[in-house]
Amino acid sequence: MKIAQVAPLIESVPPRLYGGTERIVSYLTEELARLGHDVTLFASGDSITSAELAPCCTRALRLDPTVRDIIPHFMLMIDKVRERAEEFDVLHFHIDLFHFPLFRSLAARTLTTLHGRQDLGDLKPFYSRFGQMSLVSISNDQRKPLPHANFVATIHHGIPADLHRASFEHGRYLAFLGRISPEKRPDRAIRIARATGIPLKIAAKVDKVDEDYFRNAILPLIDDPGVEFIGEINERDKTKFLGEAAALLFPVDWPEPFGLVMIEAMACGTPVLAFRCGSVPEVIEDGVTGKMVDSEDEAIAALPAILSYDRRVVRRRFEERFTDARMARDYISTYRQLLRTRTSNGKAHKTWPRQLDLNGGNDLTLE
Repeated sequence: MKIAQVAPLIESVPPRLYGGTERIVSYLTEELARLGHDVTLFASGDSITSAELAPCCTRALRLDPTVRDIIPHFMLMIDKVRERAEEFDVLHFHIDLFHFPLFRSLAARTLTTLHGRQDLGDLKPFYSRFGQMSLVSISNDQRKPLPHANFVATIHHGIPADLHRASFEHGRYLAFLGRISPEKRPDRAIRIARATGIPLKIAAKVDKVDEDYFRNAILPLIDDPGVEFIGEINERDKTKFLGEAAALLFPVDWPEPFGLVMIEAMACGTPVLAFRCGSVPEVIEDGVTGKMVDSEDEAIAALPAILSYDRRVVRRRFEERFTDARMARDYISTYRQLLRTRTSNGKAHKTWPRQLDLNGGNDLTLE
């Protein structure tokens, strides 16, 4: 298949530091290309890929001090994709709903993965108006607020099996990894660690919008012994950070769409202590790869048992459920479903002047 992957421009693909969506786009793009599909990646010019790169800005917008407004850059990218749309069997977007009005007429070959929260009231009328646009959710929980939207699949994220090296030694500290924000609740992580007497290391990004929260709510808690704030780390540093941790704390307080850090910890063999929100019950196998709790008191009580979990089992369950190979197979199956639906509706000859190659030149057997 000829596939366009359309990434956000905020970070490069893959991102240098924080950037879950861009990381997933990278993993999917590389695995599709490895399987023999003809993939074009629309992304920032500093992106790195084995596919064809169609640069849509010079570098990641977050790292460009001259950028004041991201919207014009996204509009330019969407127009560039539209100019080349007839080249592709599938146009796969990862930029929320920016492209819907312009690509409504091409809905039959368009797929959109939603990476963010969908429980905001502003979204319902939008999805109602563009009901022909096929959507993929990254967890079943993510799609609950939009029961009438056109979801065609739920596809959990996956990462390369060899991205992180598993450690089967018991760790020395608790880890918090991701982003400092009220919904991620680093304050909970600090209180849980203090109550259990286990050191906590926080490797996290602070967005501008969250600087006041960090300064007023988190910094005073970090001043005490036992809590180390490392700041934002890159992909290379994650293996050591997560692999040497006794457990990952994931004390979220919002409808988490997926939570990539949970499977990154599992890849390192590290169990996860998570609050029962959003996608967490779909990702964590309670008592196997981690423990789900509903309060800080429950978390404190559960932690000693979590530290004794078999880290080899945690790694094995990651390999079985959350690799990029599994994710790519799921997307290929969804692409083919999209193409078959359009063909069965008798529209292929109107929008597709050439023969469809549903196999992408690769003898791939779907599970």
